[in-house]
Amino acid sequence: MQVTEPVRDGWSIYKRFWQHLLPIAFAVSLVVSAISLVLTAAGGWFAVLAAVIVSTVGVFLIQAALTEAVADVRDGRVDLSLVETLRRASPRLGAVIGVSIVAGIAIAIGLVLIIVPGLYLMTIWSVVVPAVVLERLGVLEALGRSRALVRGYGWSVFGVILLTFLIDIAASLVLGVVLGGLPAASAHYFGNVITTTVVTPFVAATWTSMYFRLRELHEPRQEIPTGAAYVE
Repeated sequence: MQVTEPVRDGWSIYKRFWQHLLPIAFAVSLVVSAISLVLTAAGGWFAVLAAVIVSTVGVFLIQAALTEAVADVRDGRVDLSLVETLRRASPRLGAVIGVSIVAGIAIAIGLVLIIVPGLYLMTIWSVVVPAVVLERLGVLEALGRSRALVRGYGWSVFGVILLTFLIDIAASLVLGVVLGGLPAASAHYFGNVITTTVVTPFVAATWTSMYFRLRELHEPRQEIPTGAAYVE
């Protein structure tokens, strides 16, 4: 698998179905960012902790919902509405949160201590959310499943992760300049909403496309759910 393959797949999906993907990210990020802003403004360690928890849950829900949405449109048509997509993703939110907490703590420790172990874990666990959402796996099963899918294609997967992170950082920097005249709290809120709405669907489309690419490489004779054709 080449780095450009899932990126091209993700961009094709993003261009064709952005009207469907962006409202999903916007609907969740708008509410979550508002709640986090209010909690942070309230002050105190408990309010800050609550804001972090709300933000984390929101990010996971967006990832899960967009994973469902990307899987839905891979056959070239939209079958699920916004409400249907969120409803389908919500039962998996608990497992998504669980796997993300486990992976996030391990990755953070690895990055802080020696950096390389954190990057390694980030790579082998890069498709845990699709594994949880689309294959209905539990936390430990999803971690093992992601590692198995990435095996043999680690450098390509790392390249996809690095490229999408750079795009996200570039978008945040541009928005920081554009919104620089606003008060800090407002700039942070609007910047977070805009970045999440515009960039996250592309990242989700790319990473979910990578998941399907890896499945096809490891399991070429098995039926891939939600359609096997990539959107061109």
